[in-house]
Amino acid sequence: MAKVELKQPIVEEIAESVKDAQSVVLVNYSGLTVEQDTILRKELRESGVFYKVYKNTMMHRAFEGTAYECLDKHLEGTNAIAVSKTDATAPARILAKYAKQFPKLELIAGVVEGNYNDQAGVQALASIPSRDELLAKLLGSIQSPITNLARVLNQVAEAGGAEAAIAAKAEEAPAAE
Repeated sequence: MAKVELKQPIVEEIAESVKDAQSVVLVNYSGLTVEQDTILRKELRESGVFYKVYKNTMMHRAFEGTAYECLDKHLEGTNAIAVSKTDATAPARILAKYAKQFPKLELIAGVVEGNYNDQAGVQALASIPSRDELLAKLLGSIQSPITNLARVLNQVAEAGGAEAAIAAKAEEAPAAE
């Protein structure tokens, strides 16, 4: 079997993994210990992020003719890709977190929702909260005025109820004399 035939399934695997991806982040993992890499992979897996090391030539062939072709210029050295099909910021957020803990881990570049981002762009994406966090904040913002209105109305009702009780007692007191 020719070498090209052996490599074709790997190229197809990469192409399939990035096909409908919301984000793809390229990272240089050179110098990480096995323990550090295991910790990183565990959190990425828990967040639904596909993370794998491929040969640069395989990634180059898989990226040809796609929105990820702009990453070709960064395919030098020891690279891995992190791919998310659900959360656009998850790979950048998790990898940036571990890049702070493990200085040898280096964010290189990424494509998020079809837009190329260099290292600074990926770092900026890492500061964006996840979709769930943003929805929770939005819901909290919407719910806050309603909750405050309910509290005020409750306090008014309690105050009105207390005033009515005082007025009723005041009316009863003169009648008793």
